[in-house]
Amino acid sequence: MVLYPVLSKLVGKRVVLASASPRRREILCNVGLRFEIVPSWFKETLDKSSFAAPYLYAIETAQQKAVEVAKRMHVKYLKTPDLVIGADTIVTIENDILEKPSDKQDAYRMLSRLSGKEHSVFTGVALVYCDVKMGAENELEFSVITFYEETKVKFADLSEELLWEYIDSGEPLDKAGGYGIQALGGMLVEWVHGDFLNVVGFPLNHFCKKLGELHNPPTERPIQRIKYDSIPYVETFEGLSDTEPSLPDSKNNLPGHLNTRTAAVDMVCIWSHGNKNIPESQQNSEKEAELIKIAALPSVASVNVEFPHRIAELLDGFKASKALFAASKLKVFDILACQGALTASQMADKVVASVSGMERLLDSCVALGLLEKNGVGESLYYNSALANLYLVSDSDYSLHGYIIHSNDVLYPLFTYLESAVREGTNRHHCMFGKNTVDLFKNSYNDTDVKLRFMTAMHSIARFTAKDVTTAFDLSKFKTACDLGGCTGAFAHELVNQYREMRVTVFDLPDVIEKVNHFIPTNQQDSQIFFTAGDFFKDDLPEADLYILARILHDISEEKVHMLLKKIYEICKPGGGLLISEIILDEDRVAPLRVILQSLSMTPGKQRNGVEYKQLVENHGFTQVQIKHTGNFLDAILCIKQ
Repeated sequence: MVLYPVLSKLVGKRVVLASASPRRREILCNVGLRFEIVPSWFKETLDKSSFAAPYLYAIETAQQKAVEVAKRMHVKYLKTPDLVIGADTIVTIENDILEKPSDKQDAYRMLSRLSGKEHSVFTGVALVYCDVKMGAENELEFSVITFYEETKVKFADLSEELLWEYIDSGEPLDKAGGYGIQALGGMLVEWVHGDFLNVVGFPLNHFCKKLGELHNPPTERPIQRIKYDSIPYVETFEGLSDTEPSLPDSKNNLPGHLNTRTAAVDMVCIWSHGNKNIPESQQNSEKEAELIKIAALPSVASVNVEFPHRIAELLDGFKASKALFAASKLKVFDILACQGALTASQMADKVVASVSGMERLLDSCVALGLLEKNGVGESLYYNSALANLYLVSDSDYSLHGYIIHSNDVLYPLFTYLESAVREGTNRHHCMFGKNTVDLFKNSYNDTDVKLRFMTAMHSIARFTAKDVTTAFDLSKFKTACDLGGCTGAFAHELVNQYREMRVTVFDLPDVIEKVNHFIPTNQQDSQIFFTAGDFFKDDLPEADLYILARILHDISEEKVHMLLKKIYEICKPGGGLLISEIILDEDRVAPLRVILQSLSMTPGKQRNGVEYKQLVENHGFTQVQIKHTGNFLDAILCIKQ
């Protein structure tokens, strides 16, 4: 495989993907590349008319994305990457670039234009290699390598019925050109000429070849083997120049330390660099003597030890989490959203805190990319775009509730992880004195704890509901029942996406009575009904579709089988079950968040796609579909025949 030899040379390197695309992430993960994801903040506002060809626009956008992430990580996060990968995929027809459609009518316009015609999909890719110029400025230096891939795609002649069926699925709205070839959009395509994955979002083959060229350049000089009686064969290069190492530095080449050769050749390169002023004849004789010394060294490779970036991150990881938790608990992001930019002393007054302590917390949030600051002397702090979108408590995409839950419940539990591992049980009784057999009901006896828990679940449900409810076309189901649906966030998204659907939220009485805290009565949808009950003990409401979101991973195997059996028995033929959980990969080592979540030691277990498929099939369900959404939760849909 082209990429495999390169992977070993990227071990220990900080590789970053400057994209939040779940498709690009999956493509690169599948070949074993280890990388971080830092979505770019670059606003895609380039003037398309200023580019001579569409692919140049894609290349420039990819470069701007990658460079923005490289600079931000270096300056704001103090984590300089070694390699940042940027990509931008565009769909073009007759040299017109088709963006993501703004609404269903825009999607119809795009897809109608593509119907029966050939078009091109371009992906521009930028590889930004970074290095730091040591000195007072600690200046970032980088080199950029760009390339693009073109794939030709031909659409079939699309009927109006097929067009609208696809548009109503919701899939076109976040895809360039209005379609996703790897999913339902594949039914629109008659043929593809070129790299299929390029249409999905990343040209893997071209990327692998480019890395191979950069990290394993062809030898320009013939290799000479010199034999000595006392040492093995050693490879040398005649006339080594000072630009011979595998990857040039940021000015002439790419940053060094990316080439792995034999110990002897590494030392020959070093010897040549250090003796550029010695006459060639003298170098030849001294080079032979030097080779003998090299052969006697036990392990030259051990001299070049990389800094353990990953371990350093893990050492400080809990500090970063706690800084986020503390700022959220003190309502820093809410105050800045309401008041505008404030100094550390002004913020300290607002939350009744010390000025020095507040300044340190605010600076930590700046370093983490959660806040921005400007001004000389006493700086002004204000929310970053990230904070305004996800950390302000009344934002549509706010994670504030779950962050507070993480601070108040999950973080304390993890301080007892060692004993939890030894005993294989959670530590709720140590931290909170709760009976773990019926933890939820015990928690609901305390009104404040109940509301905090519901706020956390509401936060995650609102954030994930759209991706889960649009993962599959659910329009054929006219009624649904969300078991353990809490505040009804999933239900509201369902009726928003499928206006003819009626949804029943079925949860414990203590939960149902608190729903008005989250959705005022005057804002409740007439198609949503809240019914109190215990889905383990009581009869389930009748519905075409049953929903289990964040339930199965948390309960024992006995309860899992009891619940699935109960759902299957009441479900009508043609009815469905929608499960929303984080799905493990085949090797059960990713995604990281679900592996770490399992350390909570709940009675349940995490499962991969195969295990979920077997689980529901064992209870009689068929036509199992699994969708990785790229959000906190994935989706599984199965049908009762």
